[in-house]
Amino acid sequence: MEILFLCLIVFLFLLAVFDLSVGVSNDAVNFLNSAMGSKAAPLKHIIIIASIGIFIGAAMSNGMMDIARHGIFRPEHFSFYDLLCIFMAVIVTDIILLDVFNTLGMPTSTTVSMVFELLGATFVVALLKMAGDTTGLGLSDLLNTEKALSVILGIFLSVAIAFIFGTIVQFISRIIFSFNYRKGLKWKIGIFGGVASTALIYFMLIKGIKDLSFMTPELKGWINDNTPLILTSCLVFFTLLMQLLHALKVNVLKVIVLMGTFSLAMAFSGNDLVNFIGVPLSGLSSYQDYVANGAGDPKTFMMGSLNLPANTPIYFLIGAGLIMVVSLATSKKARNVSKTEIGLSSRGTGEEMFGSSRIARRLVKWSLTLINWVKRVTPLKIRLWLNRRFDSDESITEQGAAFDLIRASVNLMLAGMLIALGTSLKLPLSTTFVTFMVAMGTSLSDRAWSRESAVFRITGVISVIGGWFITAGAAFIGAGILVFLMHLGGHWAIIVIAAAAIAILIRSNRRFRKKKAEEKEDILFQTILNTPEDTDIWDLFKTYVVDQQKQFMIYVSQSYTSITEAFIKENTGVLSRYDRSLEKEKDILKSIRRKETLCLRKLSKEKALEKNAWFHLSNNCCMSMLYNLRRINEMCKEHVENNFLPLPAQYAKDYESIVAQTTELFNDTTSTLDISDTDMVPILRSRCDDIKDQIAEIYHRLYDHLHDGDTSSMTVMYVYLNMLQETQELVSGLRKYLRAYAKLLNTGYRTKRRRVHNA
Repeated sequence: MEILFLCLIVFLFLLAVFDLSVGVSNDAVNFLNSAMGSKAAPLKHIIIIASIGIFIGAAMSNGMMDIARHGIFRPEHFSFYDLLCIFMAVIVTDIILLDVFNTLGMPTSTTVSMVFELLGATFVVALLKMAGDTTGLGLSDLLNTEKALSVILGIFLSVAIAFIFGTIVQFISRIIFSFNYRKGLKWKIGIFGGVASTALIYFMLIKGIKDLSFMTPELKGWINDNTPLILTSCLVFFTLLMQLLHALKVNVLKVIVLMGTFSLAMAFSGNDLVNFIGVPLSGLSSYQDYVANGAGDPKTFMMGSLNLPANTPIYFLIGAGLIMVVSLATSKKARNVSKTEIGLSSRGTGEEMFGSSRIARRLVKWSLTLINWVKRVTPLKIRLWLNRRFDSDESITEQGAAFDLIRASVNLMLAGMLIALGTSLKLPLSTTFVTFMVAMGTSLSDRAWSRESAVFRITGVISVIGGWFITAGAAFIGAGILVFLMHLGGHWAIIVIAAAAIAILIRSNRRFRKKKAEEKEDILFQTILNTPEDTDIWDLFKTYVVDQQKQFMIYVSQSYTSITEAFIKENTGVLSRYDRSLEKEKDILKSIRRKETLCLRKLSKEKALEKNAWFHLSNNCCMSMLYNLRRINEMCKEHVENNFLPLPAQYAKDYESIVAQTTELFNDTTSTLDISDTDMVPILRSRCDDIKDQIAEIYHRLYDHLHDGDTSSMTVMYVYLNMLQETQELVSGLRKYLRAYAKLLNTGYRTKRRRVHNA
């Protein structure tokens, strides 16, 4: 049994490696976004600076967050087996939960997830102990819920305080500097750089290095006693230094952003990320105490030794630092999480990651009403002066940057100040929540949320905030369920659940890589958006639109064939799968249309006016064809699910001929799009007319059969008639699309009018 427990402890450390990896992938958003979003330096340099901060913070940390040892539970009342189940449940739940958020690109709090996983697992074990215990222990004797309550309070405080201060400070900063911040920097930049650098130093003193190994109690006391003197000296020194650097033509704002990235990375590593090894280290301490005391019955050996302070070996800290550095440098999911915050705070128009929600629409409407009221009561001269200070046409940003260096500096400086202030006042502010909400507040104040994007940005912010609460609930429930299964199923249940977690993680990473491979076409979209205004992008735009529509034609061809075949063969599974697939394709079409419309705005006015009508007509035709498919699938699915009579063989033969011709027509259309050829369009349109005529003939022949007393079920005949009508509309939509496609590519294209025989 002792060997088995040792293997479980080793396995716990292996899982902790995954946990560190997914943890840094999510928390990287907090210290990378400002530098990445403002393009303060090449990405490689930003990663190197952040990695140095992470390694120093991890390697010099003075130990783990004691919450894993005795912050949530009272270990003297829990056995070695109880705690082993709790620790395994926490690690497994944390891996799965954080990986889900990373895959979705949603930033969340690693501290919140860990606290509530410990709370959920401990709560369930406490209930099990109380059910079989005769000592009269209650929940208050087994659990310590103060930490969890402080975290919940911290969510509300962090969200409100950070957003409000972010909005106010950025508003003041923009008034001082304007978007053309290079004008009038002779004295401003020195003071701003001094204040920002001093704020970051204060943040590092209070939050970043207070628990590092060289921080003795005497040194801490000296820092606390002389904090005003230290800050004043730093303010004077850095003000003079930044003024000197500016005189030497050094971009002081970039220096501030990179300093902030380093300090935040070090603080996160030393105080948050490194805590992921607190759980396996607590498990190791429990095992060592269990073995040292004879390795008796694991269900009766109590773990009061965990009340002692943690003493973490340096090699564990160095190992944790190396794992986090490697994860930061190689994790694509970290970039995915960063993409969410940068997208929500970006000034430019681009693909919106979130849709519209009712509450966002209401908030935008109320905000517009408030803004209009403020405009009415504000004197005209003041409004004009503010508009000049907030004139984004003069914005100075790096190529491809989401925002400028002023906002990036404010994001890092203010986040550091608020976190340090909250720590010194013992307010439970969440570092994740502060950094995210500061960025949202500064982007709102900076007028980055236009009327065309505000509803999507607000929906995104609400989604992220909602995800934080979901994190707490999912962590509590998930860990509770797993620990219940482990506690009752024994060591075999522990092994099976841990193996399942690794399998889920591997599958998630495979799906993520597949999803990224499918999004490669977005490179062309970003290229178009980032192309300077005076550059001709018609060829890029044309390639992008045709490629997207080609993919849609391939989808239509495959879907139409599969749906009709499934109807004839009465395959409910295929029809149900396409019911979901067609709904998803509708969202994809809407997203593509929005992105293409943004690209259309980059064209010259003459070209945009010339191509606008045909561009929108081609998109409308695609959406119309999708609706035809959805109606066909809906009727077929309902018919087959109700086990009604199948389509008679004589009708199925006629219909299969139409399906084959229609599928071939779509395949030939795809080939035409692939070579961007308009010469084939008249031929393809003529084939559309032929198929429509054949469908009309079948339609009339079917009516004749019915009038002659055909005994086939009217239910299947009704479905068949509607399928013919929808197929005819599908082909009509393709015919209209081909004309729009030819006009979009070739202004000299002409078509002859032809009378179409409809049923």
